[in-house]
Amino acid sequence: MLEIRDLHVKFHNRDREAVGGISLKIGDGEILGLVGESGSGKSVTAMSIAGLLPRKQCDYSGLVLVDGQDMLGADRSVLRQMQGNKIGVVFQEPMSSMDPLMKVGEQVEEVLRIHTDLNEAQRKERALEAMTEVELPDPEAVYNKYPHELSGGMLQRSMIAAAIVNRPGLLILDEPTTALDVTIQAQILKLLAKLNREHGITMLFISHNLNVVRKLCGRVAVMQRGLIVEEGNTDDVFFRPQHPYTQHLIACIPSRVKVIAKRERFGEEEAADVTGGDRNDDE
Repeated sequence: MLEIRDLHVKFHNRDREAVGGISLKIGDGEILGLVGESGSGKSVTAMSIAGLLPRKQCDYSGLVLVDGQDMLGADRSVLRQMQGNKIGVVFQEPMSSMDPLMKVGEQVEEVLRIHTDLNEAQRKERALEAMTEVELPDPEAVYNKYPHELSGGMLQRSMIAAAIVNRPGLLILDEPTTALDVTIQAQILKLLAKLNREHGITMLFISHNLNVVRKLCGRVAVMQRGLIVEEGNTDDVFFRPQHPYTQHLIACIPSRVKVIAKRERFGEEEAADVTGGDRNDDE
């Protein structure tokens, strides 16, 4: 579904490359996590995939193939055809991503106005189906509300509904749960897993939190200063990190969370072996 080959991106006002020659593949129906701290190049990678790179402000090279279409070399008409049709994007801050002057339902169905010949009634029906699918309570009521009338969790669900309403093959999620509390975060992760399981949507899930990625993604790539420094099965990377930077990210996770994760995977007895027998907060 997605293949990146030797992607380089350097903004004109920066001394170093934002992305320094990465290569990555995501298969159909796979969920891959892209992890790293702020400034590591995750969001620039996402922008390159989605065709949102500000081309006049940077130099770039490489190949980004989405379902066989090169996104780096494509002209604007091709990018518009891909965006919302083949590729859906969910950003970190739904309140700043949604138009405050448009009702939520109109924004959910906007991609249908661009990419389909559906009439107004058909678009609304599809939008309500998507809003029901992401488990928004009372979709009819939400459809007619403005963004400021919704909670953060409901806004993020609305953004996901807008991203999937036209059934894209690839969903890019850029820190979609960072601004949400832990309970809502868990609900969104469960929702994304359900969408992947039921519809086979391929997902790139971007986060600075490796523990969040572990709960959703089967594979993970770790970025540092524009490079992928480690890649592999999520549990292997989480429990047996090889690169010092990945080890640092793991060290930032509270010990209690790591112990729970080990017990989930290995069970009570084997968890002690994996942790070296140490189950206290100094782990």
